[in-house]
Amino acid sequence: MPQDVTLGLPVNRPLEQPSARLQSAEAGTTLARLFMARVQGSTEQHRSCQTAAQQRLDALGPRPYSTTLRVEGAFQLAQPAFLPPDEEGYARLRHLETGLRVIEAAFPQISTDVEVCRLTCLMLEGAWRSRALVPPREEEQPAVCTCPLCLRIPTPPARALGDYDWRQSAGRPLAVKTWPHRRELDSVLTGGWSWTRQLNDLERDMGHRRRFEDDILVFHEYKRVIDTIDTTRLTQHVEDRLAENFSTNGARALVSGLFAAHKRSVDEYWLRQHASGSVTLPQSNPLNQSTYSLLQMLDCLFWHVAPDTELWQEENLASLLLCRVIDDMTDVRADSLTGEISNFWLADMPAHTKALYAACAIALVKYGCMPEAHEPMWNTWLMTTTITWMGLTGRHALWFDGITQGLPPTEACPLCDLQPNACAGILTHGTTLTITPRPTAPALSTRAAELSARCRAQYPRTWPLFDAELHAFEALHGPWYGNIDSAWEILRRTYIAAVEASAADPSPARAREVQEDSGVVGSEMFHTLHDARTGREDTALLAYMFAGAHPHFLWNATGYRPTGVEGDWLDG
Repeated sequence: MPQDVTLGLPVNRPLEQPSARLQSAEAGTTLARLFMARVQGSTEQHRSCQTAAQQRLDALGPRPYSTTLRVEGAFQLAQPAFLPPDEEGYARLRHLETGLRVIEAAFPQISTDVEVCRLTCLMLEGAWRSRALVPPREEEQPAVCTCPLCLRIPTPPARALGDYDWRQSAGRPLAVKTWPHRRELDSVLTGGWSWTRQLNDLERDMGHRRRFEDDILVFHEYKRVIDTIDTTRLTQHVEDRLAENFSTNGARALVSGLFAAHKRSVDEYWLRQHASGSVTLPQSNPLNQSTYSLLQMLDCLFWHVAPDTELWQEENLASLLLCRVIDDMTDVRADSLTGEISNFWLADMPAHTKALYAACAIALVKYGCMPEAHEPMWNTWLMTTTITWMGLTGRHALWFDGITQGLPPTEACPLCDLQPNACAGILTHGTTLTITPRPTAPALSTRAAELSARCRAQYPRTWPLFDAELHAFEALHGPWYGNIDSAWEILRRTYIAAVEASAADPSPARAREVQEDSGVVGSEMFHTLHDARTGREDTALLAYMFAGAHPHFLWNATGYRPTGVEGDWLDG
């Protein structure tokens, strides 16, 4: 990888407390410049694949009108100035620096990754302290936005802390398994990585399919699902293995693991301060669109292995960011109760900007359902596998919080009519969303027609909507060749059950049943998505139904408004 520019952070001596040459106020700007210098624009192959996909959709018939919405590039926006860290913050940064130096000395190939981690943690420390000590500025009441997206932001169901006991740190460990016969994949948390790699590796085997040394960060970030773990011993074990059998991505995972541990440490510190009454954390934070995007990059940049030639590709980075947006959308209410600072929907951004990012996530899910999306880049199944994984774990509030009373009309729905989009410039030069009447396939393929027939026989009230969505899906995807039995069982207990619950009388208990059963059916059926013959087909269909299909359970999370900071602080 190219050598890094000198960014002014003292790396040959401990961080000094008030006189460190690079303060957290500058960290975000420096980090944005670093990313802009590294990001690689779209290749001709990417552009030609997107053109081919659009031509295929256009061949299904003309569409009479279109609306466009502009999304500005996040890295080019102004950065807020944060307070410098306090004494404890500098102590945490010195501890981090010790680990980063060891890794950088052993693996100089990942010096960029190390610098990104260093700057991100410095920015994070400043953001937390600014949130705690700087009074929130008086907000001017913005004019009501009349864009087609903002007009569709729903009113969320009322929720309380008890509604989230199923996903707190003190709760039961996850029982979902990737497949029945691999004990090392006994948790879906590690299984998700393996599954995404398998789908990517079917054409272009990068050797990552069954390699787990890259997943050390899982043990840091998700320690709450493991009874006891000695992370120091585990880190040393992985370092020893890497010394014997060098893996660039394995070394990157060590950096990501250090970041995950640091992030959890600073989260827990400020939430303890809040709980003790030393500070009062407001239901807002100083992150803006740009700092949110920067903070999320290291939260997932090297979790999802990509070849060096594609690591900094615009499309890869856009996919990583929007996968995190989806995570924050669905987990937002629980994270707000725990004070999560990086949560996108608590950041200091206009509702319109949040709606644009949510729409980008839906547009990218639709794009990921198209065969043309998977040719030019290895890590192109990430968005589709992410939304499917979330829908089948029971961990996220995809169904539970997505169910609002009553179904919105389908006529001229801007979310239904969002066109697929790779959103490549969302971090750099910006991107443009297009809303125009969606194409539909003139007739269903044999297997999709069987799914439609089963729905008509068992759920006649939901069948017209389900059938219409299958036609829309096959317009994007082409004929579907998935596993009819497993796909139907999953859809029956997730998407169709949620539509039925939305159309029925209000019942929080019914919503909870759907949410909990989504985890059960995931435990029972998730292994079928590893089938090399039908797994991709099923994953694409489930991703579309879980995130892109009407009535937009994913979109329904955008109506959230925060209340109080309380709850299970380990989730912060």
